[in-house]
Amino acid sequence: MKTNILLLVLIYTLFSCHHTAKEADQSYLIETITMPEGLTAEVAALDFLPDGRLVAAFMRGEVMIYDPKKSSWSLFATGLHEPLGMLVVDDKEILIMQLPELTRIRDTDGDGIADDYETVYDDFGMTANYHEFAYGPVKDSKGNLYIALNSASSGGDISPEVRGTYNADGKGEQRAMFAVVPYRGWIMKITPEGKAIPFASGFRSPNGLVLDENDNLYVTDNQGDWVASSPLYHVREGQFYGHPASLVWDDRWNKGNPFEWSTDSLDQLRDKPAVIFPHDVIANSPTQPIVVRKGMNMDHFLGQLLIGEMNTERIVRVMLEDIDGMTQGATTILLQGQGLRKGNNRLAIAPDGSLWTGQTDHGWLGDRGIQKIIATNRVPFDIKNIRLEKDGFELEFTKPFSDAPASDITPLLAVKKYNYHYHAKYGSPRINETEVRILQATEDHKTNKLKLNLGKMEKGFVYEIKIDSLYSKDRRDTLTNKIVAYTVKKTK
Repeated sequence: MKTNILLLVLIYTLFSCHHTAKEADQSYLIETITMPEGLTAEVAALDFLPDGRLVAAFMRGEVMIYDPKKSSWSLFATGLHEPLGMLVVDDKEILIMQLPELTRIRDTDGDGIADDYETVYDDFGMTANYHEFAYGPVKDSKGNLYIALNSASSGGDISPEVRGTYNADGKGEQRAMFAVVPYRGWIMKITPEGKAIPFASGFRSPNGLVLDENDNLYVTDNQGDWVASSPLYHVREGQFYGHPASLVWDDRWNKGNPFEWSTDSLDQLRDKPAVIFPHDVIANSPTQPIVVRKGMNMDHFLGQLLIGEMNTERIVRVMLEDIDGMTQGATTILLQGQGLRKGNNRLAIAPDGSLWTGQTDHGWLGDRGIQKIIATNRVPFDIKNIRLEKDGFELEFTKPFSDAPASDITPLLAVKKYNYHYHAKYGSPRINETEVRILQATEDHKTNKLKLNLGKMEKGFVYEIKIDSLYSKDRRDTLTNKIVAYTVKKTK
């Protein structure tokens, strides 16, 4: 009997060591959460209660609470209409952005189930078009809330009875998204006193909002008509971001149907993306951004944005910088595969620093359910940051890289630049694509930096840098993600 026990202990020890060694080789561990039986787990929104329990809203209208310590689910609310946004106020109150309104739901008697539903804001138009989604809210340091209202789709109908004033100038003759009722295609700001202020216009399908610690608002949009390749915008009050339909609801607009304006005139009017996600390279359908903060075991990416991606098993990363008052930057991949599923529609950070992703396939390409992502102590060998120089870029890596001279590293790099049409057609191919010659590369192994001299830089282009077969100095790792794409709005 003693021999058998010793044998079992030895087998368990060997298995545990193998398991630990396997985990030690990975920078991210992914756990799939078991969903309630019978639930259509199309995740619409995620947030956390202060005590670490997860609140999840689903497209069919349920709001449920998951206790990670007990691996148990409980029902908090039902009957909501496509609740694509959520903000936890405290352990008894949640703000939910559903299709027709922003709603406050509360548990007033402490039994764990919402019993009070209050309309916070519903003074925006609806036509019953299937594509009139609504997102948010996010909250700034002054208590203002921000929500985003989707434009309507030409592939859907309009009800004979609409909510709000009808304006036919919000729709063009071509098959494009439209905004015939207020304030489709807008970001709205709601003050603590409840006043709604039209904040910024020109959005097609802004399925993701986030505020950083300085109250900078970032919004993702999705490729389509007037959106060449999916962008991330740094959204500022009073600005127009490119989709013409929503202009008719701007009090300053007095020029009739914006679809009849020339493309060049609209292009001059719009604020360009801070980052463009190259289609079929980085992201085809970006979703919820979050800001990397302390406690996530990802201090090497502190302050950067992580963004969900619907179409592939991927979460992407964005590195931003300020160039003479202009926010711009680059994107690369954080995590791809390794057990991660498609349809990453919502991201949320738990109080313990773990990253949670909610997935959906509600009429889109994706999967269903929730996964938890833990960053291990193994820092990935990756591009930590990229900064624009007057004549190129400075790349910083998370670890010391090959101590080979830059002349040996240069052949591993390929740079090209391209841009896109701004037009009414759905998306755009890359245009003006050109290989960019690296004139000189200079390495600084003390700071893990590599400078690339590319000559004169051109604004209005995406510069895509591909790095192949670059090893860390200890030869343990090759570069995790080999492509980074920088959007140059402004040169130095």
